[in-house]
Amino acid sequence: MKTLISLVVSAVAVLIAAYVIPGVTVNGFFTAVVVAVILGLVNMFIRPIISLLTLPLNILTLGLFSFVITALMIMLTGAIVPGFTVSGFLTALIFGVVLSLVNGLLFSLMGDDK
Repeated sequence: MKTLISLVVSAVAVLIAAYVIPGVTVNGFFTAVVVAVILGLVNMFIRPIISLLTLPLNILTLGLFSFVITALMIMLTGAIVPGFTVSGFLTALIFGVVLSLVNGLLFSLMGDDK
């Protein structure tokens, strides 16, 4: 049950972030749920490999290259999920930051017993 609630909260965060950021479109709530699932899977399986391969660059930039990796994962999700479009790299970068903030806010409003 907690996983289902977490999925719905993440989908709502995707919808809110897409509403706030021009250049990001989500066709509906079902598409937002699919985006949340695919983004979670991409971050679970592909992001660690990319982070490991770019570790020297990430160290050199004091961790700021992680934002680039996040934007690339969002653009990959946009390429996979029909109905979810991101207009460019900068838009994906801003979307990632806003999505993280909205997701954190929504989960903090849920309380400690997630």
